[in-house]
Amino acid sequence: INQKSKTLMEWIPIAISSLSIADVQAVVINGKRLVLVNENNTFYVFKNKCPHAGADLSGAECREGYLICPIHRYKYSLDTGRGAKGQGDYLKNYPTKVVGDNLLIGFKKPWFKFW
Repeated sequence: INQKSKTLMEWIPIAISSLSIADVQAVVINGKRLVLVNENNTFYVFKNKCPHAGADLSGAECREGYLICPIHRYKYSLDTGRGAKGQGDYLKNYPTKVVGDNLLIGFKKPWFKFW
């Protein structure tokens, strides 16, 4: 078995009722600064740092399926994190799923352990 092909995921729950009603908000989960987007009751989670110039994305806006950086207006797909055509960059995204009243955010776990 190729151990590298296995993807182990740790799911961190957040009570949906504890989230702000804002469409875009900064959160710290599992020690990481992230930006959480609620677009029409679909949740997306990204690294809270624009890959173009390092801007804080908690002040970003959503439009037509893109998260738009508040500083230089770079656009990133909500579905994939890929930059708009011609940008050549991408925004690190994290998988999400809703289970009951919780939003679960997935973090990849290494397949190896340090002793």
